[in-house]
Amino acid sequence: MSKIDLRPLLEYIPPAACSYKEWIDVGMALCHEGYSVDVWDDWSRKDPERYHDGECHKKWQSFKGNPNPVTGATITQMAKDYGWQPHTKEDGNKVMDWDDTVTDNVVIVDQHYVQESEIKEPAQWNPADEIIRYLEALFDRSDKVGIVMSSFRRDDGKYSPSGAGTYSLTAGEYISRIKKYQRNGYSTKDIIGYALADYDEKAGAWIRFNPLDGKGIKNENVSNYKYALVESDTLSTGKQKSIIEELELPVAALVYSGNKSIHAIVHIDAASQEEYRRRVDYLYKVCRKNGLPVDGADRNPSRLSRLPGIMRNGKKQFLMATHIGKEDFDSWKEWIETVNDDLPDPEDLSDVWNNMPDLSPSLIDGVLRQGHKMLISGPSKAGKSFALIELCIAIAEGTQWCGFQCTQGRVLYVNLELDRASCLHRFKDVYTALDLRPDYISNIDIWNLRGKSLPMDQLAPKLIRRAQKKNYIAIVIDPIYKIITGDENSADQMARFCNQFDKVCTELSAAVIYCHHHSKGGQGMKRSMDRASGSGVFARDPDAILDMIQLCVNNDSRRTDYDREADKAAGITVKPTAWRIAGTLREFPMFEPVNMWFTYPIHRLDDTGVLAMAAEEGSLEDVRAKGREAGNKAKARQKEDRISQVDTAYENLSMGGKEIVTIKDMAAYLDVSEKTVRRDILANGNYECGEGKIYPKNVF
Repeated sequence: MSKIDLRPLLEYIPPAACSYKEWIDVGMALCHEGYSVDVWDDWSRKDPERYHDGECHKKWQSFKGNPNPVTGATITQMAKDYGWQPHTKEDGNKVMDWDDTVTDNVVIVDQHYVQESEIKEPAQWNPADEIIRYLEALFDRSDKVGIVMSSFRRDDGKYSPSGAGTYSLTAGEYISRIKKYQRNGYSTKDIIGYALADYDEKAGAWIRFNPLDGKGIKNENVSNYKYALVESDTLSTGKQKSIIEELELPVAALVYSGNKSIHAIVHIDAASQEEYRRRVDYLYKVCRKNGLPVDGADRNPSRLSRLPGIMRNGKKQFLMATHIGKEDFDSWKEWIETVNDDLPDPEDLSDVWNNMPDLSPSLIDGVLRQGHKMLISGPSKAGKSFALIELCIAIAEGTQWCGFQCTQGRVLYVNLELDRASCLHRFKDVYTALDLRPDYISNIDIWNLRGKSLPMDQLAPKLIRRAQKKNYIAIVIDPIYKIITGDENSADQMARFCNQFDKVCTELSAAVIYCHHHSKGGQGMKRSMDRASGSGVFARDPDAILDMIQLCVNNDSRRTDYDREADKAAGITVKPTAWRIAGTLREFPMFEPVNMWFTYPIHRLDDTGVLAMAAEEGSLEDVRAKGREAGNKAKARQKEDRISQVDTAYENLSMGGKEIVTIKDMAAYLDVSEKTVRRDILANGNYECGEGKIYPKNVF
């Protein structure tokens, strides 16, 4: 027998909506899975119009020993089609395979609590006007419309449409005819008879809800795939109406059939018959999952529906409403796939005031909690990837990172940029440079995805599947530009992108840590949280942002502060670069910026304090310092030029026949003060001054 009890599933499957083959399949599946014939018989009784006493028992015997048995999976699938959802014992969610994608639930209606909507025939009813309203709601005036007014009585006493009807007249022509006979004072019966055709009031009349090409009534004669028919004979009309309204189906016209069903003419707006088929399949799937068992035969785009403004066996086929629900199919589909969320209900603060939940444990002391998100941003050459590898190692070994203590645990490094060999070598190189024993390298898993990366909305579910039983406390993704979906400057698109990180955090109870590059241009004038490229969402979504910016230091200060002897002993020949890490935190107080040296392949804290006063590249302080430096250089060059001009001035003045050149003469020649002349002569070094006169040094 099937592991799943199939009897509760049968409650989801209305036998009246099943074809003969489906009814037989249910019986064969129950027989194969070891149930008694009474289960099938009891279920079949729910369709009193087709149920015949003893028929189930008669058929049952032929099911036994079938070489091609129908299994319980058939019932399971049918129940799914009508809204049943399997649940696991652990979390109530469907168990998915590795490569399944996460999809939103389409169940909106709890069919067990659907209330009956009251349906009343209109007290004041103008059939001709109702037909006009219907035509105007569904068709353009130039659309050719198929109408069938004739019928025949079947052997079972029911009526069916007879013949193809008319299909070459336009909606505008029908409307004009009706209005003409209205103006001439014809009776309602004659208006319909002359404008459309006479009909049997026991049978009613029908209309094709999609425009035709005027050449026939087959599916290929449909000229515009505008609508689909939603109807069900197995529910009460009141429940049908309630479900249609709760689902907010994009209904162009809602018609009472005059019998057991409501006909909802639903917007499809497909560009082709193939798209029509896909959209109708989706529509019917949603309807069935929400307790509205629609007839599969209604899929045809040339299908007939009940025409309002017509009598049927003493009841009115009347127009209940036009243009209700969502505006069109696309907006309805988007709503369906987003409205049924897994959001928790609001909670009363007073209920938890004295029993607050525990905060998530710390992952990086004073910076980040487990299950939260952190972004590291910085320019190229900052060593962001190396910083992330250092973090992975710190978490695995339970050591410090950038001066912050890390909780020890398992970590996954998602490598999107490097080839496998380079990535693995980097980890070993960093371990070696840190002079750290790899005692807990088993805590580090590496997922190499270079050349295989997917957009984050596709990667997230696959990541979750692979990580579910690994007990990671951190997921490191490097870098995110490889998996960004949409325009990174769009707030809306980036909000959706960042939500994928939330899914990973929530599903795995692990922190998600990722890096991103700075935007173009200078960053020194910006706040640290606004330096990451793209939408401001990046700066506001993570629980912690650590931004890296380069510091302005000259070579002398680098070598002064950096231990030359230690470098030499370690074989370091590359000059380090200086960096400052500033944090923007949601859960912890702001920490003092951390100053570091980056010497490939690791970062080291500046424990001398020399970098504390260093300006950030592009900052106002940096700009001013560079301006002062440029000004000083210009002044120095000007002074050098002036000093060198002393020789020229003395030579020119002495050649003018003067035996003695005075300071006053040179000041006038150079257009400077006498004080400046004395200073420049002193700096020149080739002359001496005495009693206001200038002498070459070799004179004395």
